[in-house]
Amino acid sequence: MSVSPYEIAVTESALSQLNQKLSLASFPDELENTGWNYGTPLAEVKRLTKYWQNGFDWRRAEAKLNELPNYKAQIPVDGFGEIDVHFVHQPSDAPTAIPLLFCHGWPGSFLEVAKMLPLLARANKSVAFHVVAPSLPNFGFSGKVSKKGFGLAQYAETCHQLMKKLGYERYVTQGGDWGMYITRTIGLLYPKSCLASHINMVRANAPTFSQNPLLALQHSILPYSERERKGKERSDWFLNEGSGYRTLQATKPQTIGYAFSDSPVALLAWIYEKLHDWTDDYPWTDDEILTWVSIYLFSTAGPAASVRIYYEAIHTTTGVTRDRTSQWIPKVKLGLCYAPQELTIVPRTWGRTLGPVVFESVKAKGGHFAAWEMPEEIEDDLRNMFGKGGPCFGITNKTSKL
Repeated sequence: MSVSPYEIAVTESALSQLNQKLSLASFPDELENTGWNYGTPLAEVKRLTKYWQNGFDWRRAEAKLNELPNYKAQIPVDGFGEIDVHFVHQPSDAPTAIPLLFCHGWPGSFLEVAKMLPLLARANKSVAFHVVAPSLPNFGFSGKVSKKGFGLAQYAETCHQLMKKLGYERYVTQGGDWGMYITRTIGLLYPKSCLASHINMVRANAPTFSQNPLLALQHSILPYSERERKGKERSDWFLNEGSGYRTLQATKPQTIGYAFSDSPVALLAWIYEKLHDWTDDYPWTDDEILTWVSIYLFSTAGPAASVRIYYEAIHTTTGVTRDRTSQWIPKVKLGLCYAPQELTIVPRTWGRTLGPVVFESVKAKGGHFAAWEMPEEIEDDLRNMFGKGGPCFGITNKTSKL
């Protein structure tokens, strides 16, 4: 049950197997002048495959990852026993520092917090943070879940128990993608511990006169702003042109898992498409892309395990459903961040149906992987929300780090 330092160490045999598979890779043909409309372009995949085999230095990337404060702990989850959970933990020396749980999604990882750590370590606006960023079970270097039924409630329990194990009885959260759904679930199940949440993916429904009469009136009489019109276009694009992966992963995750496990090129093409399409012209370097994908390839549970979260989250019969997290959750103060290239962009009147919203920001640029694309913007949100003069200043002052 102890917490111990952890070092990422991919075996030489795994690296040799990767090299062999890359050398034997076969590629499909491609129609002319399709760009990214049909998926990841052939030239991009061939170029990255060649670099992955002959140029990319995993050991260098691994050493960089090991500069992060990595730890592991065994976390008990009801009905699933103890799960090995890898996490990054950067405590602050400030006696009134706020414990902050950073929760990633798919196809993200704990890596997304890396740019945030030096920013949040700075003293600014009279607020400091103890940062905890786990690899979710079945992701990264956390353990594998071998039983079905591990849904949002279980991911929330894992994160909550980790925070308690570290001595953080009361804390706040930040998340996007599945991190949004999971942190919202934490707020629903553990409102005495999770006091506030900041999310950078806002999934909400239109206000109704029965539930939110004032918001519904505002929504019915106010015209869409230019931002909201463009947001609807982006949302429609994702629904109609960009969400096929979600249908497959939420219905037949085992089938796509064979491709991910057998072919690093398939994994690369699948994830790189999302890195390209879901960001706001972010200038990905080849090393960034391959580090991102390699964390999935070399993950403890294997590259197929992570996509099961899509199935489990919508097939639960006893836990928290994904739809429930898009409804009002009381008690937990809420901060909302709207970026123009997020996957779904709703009007602000919709976002305010999620709970007691105390902070909102609208970004001029940015996409789905906000902490990686624009870490300074997320840091600014957190400091404005939790710092001196913010709506959540001093929210966990009674918390002590044990």
